[in-house]
This record gives sequence, C-alpha cells and structure tokens, in this order.
Amino acid sequence: MNLRQELEKRISAALVAAGAPAGSPALVVSSARPEFGDYQANGCMAAGKKLKMNPRQLAEKVVAEIYLDDIAEKLEIAGPGFINIKIRNDWLCGYLGNALQSDDLSLSQAENPQTVVVDYSAPNLAKEMHVGHLRSTIIGDAIVRVLAALGHNVIAQNHVGDWGTQFGMLVAFFEENSGDDQNQTFDIADLEAFYIQARKKFDADDAFAEKARLYVVKLQGGDEKVLSLWQKFLELSWNHCEKVYKRLSVMLTASDTRGESAYNDDLPKVLADLDAKEMLKDSQGAKCVFLDEFTGKDGEPLPVIVQKSDGGYLYATTDLAAIRYRSGKLDADRILSATDARQILHFRQIFAVARAAGFVRDDVSLEHVPFGMMMNPKGGPFKSRDGGTVKLTDLLDEAVDRAKKVVEEKNPDITQSEKDAIAEAVGIGAVKYFDLSHSRTSNYVFAWDKMLAMEGNTAPYMQYAHARVRSIFRKGALADSAAAGAISLTEPAERALGLKLTGFGEALQAVANDAVPHLLCNYLFELAGVFMTFYEACPVLKSDEPTRTSRLMLCLLTARTISTGMHLLGIDTPEQM
Repeated sequence: MNLRQELEKRISAALVAAGAPAGSPALVVSSARPEFGDYQANGCMAAGKKLKMNPRQLAEKVVAEIYLDDIAEKLEIAGPGFINIKIRNDWLCGYLGNALQSDDLSLSQAENPQTVVVDYSAPNLAKEMHVGHLRSTIIGDAIVRVLAALGHNVIAQNHVGDWGTQFGMLVAFFEENSGDDQNQTFDIADLEAFYIQARKKFDADDAFAEKARLYVVKLQGGDEKVLSLWQKFLELSWNHCEKVYKRLSVMLTASDTRGESAYNDDLPKVLADLDAKEMLKDSQGAKCVFLDEFTGKDGEPLPVIVQKSDGGYLYATTDLAAIRYRSGKLDADRILSATDARQILHFRQIFAVARAAGFVRDDVSLEHVPFGMMMNPKGGPFKSRDGGTVKLTDLLDEAVDRAKKVVEEKNPDITQSEKDAIAEAVGIGAVKYFDLSHSRTSNYVFAWDKMLAMEGNTAPYMQYAHARVRSIFRKGALADSAAAGAISLTEPAERALGLKLTGFGEALQAVANDAVPHLLCNYLFELAGVFMTFYEACPVLKSDEPTRTSRLMLCLLTARTISTGMHLLGIDTPEQM
C-alpha cells in the first residue's frame, strides 16, 4: 500500500461527502512536527474557499465522515482547518513486516496499468557515444525501471540515427578508400575516423558531396551493395553501443532499437495523410504545416517543415511517423520522449501536429521529458582537454580509475578482484547518481570531487550506507533469515525509520507521474539519514530479544529498500565498500 495515496483517497472521499466539489484534493503532506502527528491534510483550506465556508467547520464535517480507524489512531483538527493524522503503531508494524516478507517490498501496483512507450538514448550510429548521450540514456532507463516496477507495460524505444546523409558520406568515402576489398574489418574508432574525414570532404568537395547524395538515394532505393555496407556500419556501431549500455547497466537491447530507417517507407504516407487533412502548405518549395498556436517574435507563423524543397524528409517527418507507430501499432497510452531541453519547441509542434492530424488517439498522453546540459566548472559545455567531445567510454574509465583510489583508502585489505568490482560499481554509480540526483530540467556542473564524495547525496554515500547496514549482519555472523519475527516500534528513532520506509512507494509514484528520478534520489538520501539516526540511538546486536530481532528486521528492510531504489536508478550496491 502507498500510505499517503491511501490517506488522500479516503480523505478526498470524505471531503466530497462533507459537501466539497467532486475531485477535491486532500493535500496530504508529511508533518513537520511529529509531536502533532505523522501526516497533515490541508485540503479543507482550498475546499472551504470554494464553498465559502469556514475551513475549520468543513474539517469537522470531514473528520465525522472519514473512515481511518484501521490506519490512524488519532485525527485532530488544528489551526484554521488542518487535519493532523497519527498512524497506528500496530498498523505500521504490520505494514513493515509484510513489506519485508514480500518480494517487491509491498509496492502498490497501478490500479489501471498503462502501456507506456519511452523513447530514450537515441545516439547517431557510425560514431562513438559521447557525454551528450549520457543524460537521455540514464534518465530514460530509470523511468523505464520505475514504471515497470509499478506494474505498467513499458516499451523501450531507442530511436537511433541510422539513415540519411551521414551514411551516404560513409559509403562514398569507404568505397573511395577501400578499393575492391569490401570485407575488410575495422573497429568503431576507424568508423568514426572515416566519418570525420568524410564530413570534411563533403563540406569541401562538391563532387564528393554529390556522390554522397547519390548513395543516399541508392540506400533509400534498396541498392544491395550500399545496403550491405550500411548493415556493416550499423552492426559495428550497435556492438559499441551495446558495450556502453552493459557497462552503464542500461537495459536497452537490440530489440528495443527502432531507428529512423524503420520509418522510411511511411514518410510519404505521413505527407499524404497531412495533405488529405488539408494541413500541408507550400513555402518556398518546401512542404510545411502551420498551426495557429505557433508564431515567431514577429508574429509570423512558425512552420513545421515535413519535406524540403529537394524532396528530402526531416526529423519532424520521422518523429510524426514514430508517434503514429507508437500509438497505432504499439497501442501506447502514454508516450515519453527524453531529449535535451533545446528540443522543447520541436516536440511541442510535433505533438500538436500529430494530434491535429489524428495520428494518436485523443486519450494518448504525449510528453516531452526535457533535460538540461552537463556543464564544466566554468559554466560552459563539458568538453575534453583539447576542446573536443568527450567519449562516454573515456568518461567511465576515468570514473572507475578515480573510484579505485577511494576504495583503496577505505578498504585496503580486500583482494584486488574485490577492489576492481567495487571500483566499477562506485565509479559508474557516481557518474549516474550525480546526474540523476539533479532535477532533470536544470543544467548541472560536472565535478569529480563532489560525485565521488563519501558524504552528501552521492552514490558512494548511498552505497556505503547500504554496505554499513549489511555489515551489521556480517558482524553478527547472521543470515538474513535471522531477521524473522515481529517488529515493534517503541523508540522515537524506530518509529521515524518505520514511517520513512513506508514512503518508498510514494517516491516511486512521484517519479512515474512526472518522470523526475531526482525525487527517488532525495528519498533514498533521506532514508539513509534517518537510518543513521536510528543506528546511533538504538543498539542492534547488543539489544535483548525480542528487540534485537525487531531492529534487525528494520535494518534488513532498510538495506533492501536502498538496494531496490538504487537498482531502479540502474546502480549497483556492493555488500561492502
């Protein structure tokens, strides 16, 4: 059960029964003053204004209507109309015991599960993944994991760039430099070098540029020789991406990949359908859609260009085809697209065109999940020392190397293989958690010292907090099965920890609602802090029975919650640090 959700559900029903408009929110929040209660419902304030009624009088009616006897031991009206709620100790103990015994920590499953399509990562193939792909990849992966944990049918879509001019350039350059040997082998670094050289020649040599465009036409027309080379480039690129995803513990697989090429045959149909709806307009030879709600600073309408004057298609055309596929073929109820914030206008326009054209059902939720940029300490774009793009593999290698030094300092006596495994988990986790712990809509400054710190809201701190809980069982030479019995909450620190543990599902629901992984990071950090307070105030192994077993159960549930939460962020939690 999601405790806050259950409280809001019952109090909202009582508000309506007391005369408030249907759908009046209960506005339940955690109490800032535990001595007054565990939760506070503030909905009577807003509902009272709508009813032109004293909020305190409305609160009295609500308390008379509400049924919370099975959960709450006391309801109390305070101030101008707040309702303070104190949770029953026996209910709380029972909830925690059930959560510990269940495989999923008693997470509430969605009452109405949705089919949710999440579009994320989307690197351009033929090039190595760089730091610019990090945020989309790990934010999208965390959202997929959380939605799936709550019972939704989640379909990942990796909308890779695998079509168009870049491949025409590559094929043309490869053929010019490989002679008749079409079977030579090379790696991703070679392919990227080819791409850089091909790009330079494309920009400087008109004849080569024309040849590259001809190869694009051949590619689109299904020329066997060109398609064979294209497939070779894609396979090489995907093998690189797969290694990066595996190292990042990202769940994307080849079966989730549906690139731009997959929509090639549908692009003329997109135009035909837009034309049938009388939405297409000619503008200097290009085919465009103009919608009244999009205008420039001068008041002139902003076009959505779906076909260039030379007959070529654009990202907008492919995105429209993708949206139609996800709604029509995948039967999505909700479609999320995780890209950087510079594409906000693009997606607003694409979503509006898709709706106007009838490419999605009216009840499908189209959501852009924009995120800010990773910045350097001076506030500029994150670059390599020579000013170039930082390859993602290089960033991860450095993270692990730096983490090894931290591990060596903290635990020099463990074996080298153990150090390597912990360093990998800590280094990769530090990069991911540092990113995910920031609000995704904000830019953030990349800082090694902060992300690898053992204090504060960081992966190493969270991993250490988990390892510290697990160390209690190691010190006592206890198996997890030793934490079996009844939970009792007699000390304030025990109760505070128990209440915090009930908030896990609430945190996950918040992430699912608004695609904001940082709220899960915040919850886990707060949980670790509450646990440390409990650990200092309440001896565990030295306590007498049955207190010892009860506290072991709280420790184990805390460790499982941290581990599960970190897993949903795609981060490992070692048993020791």
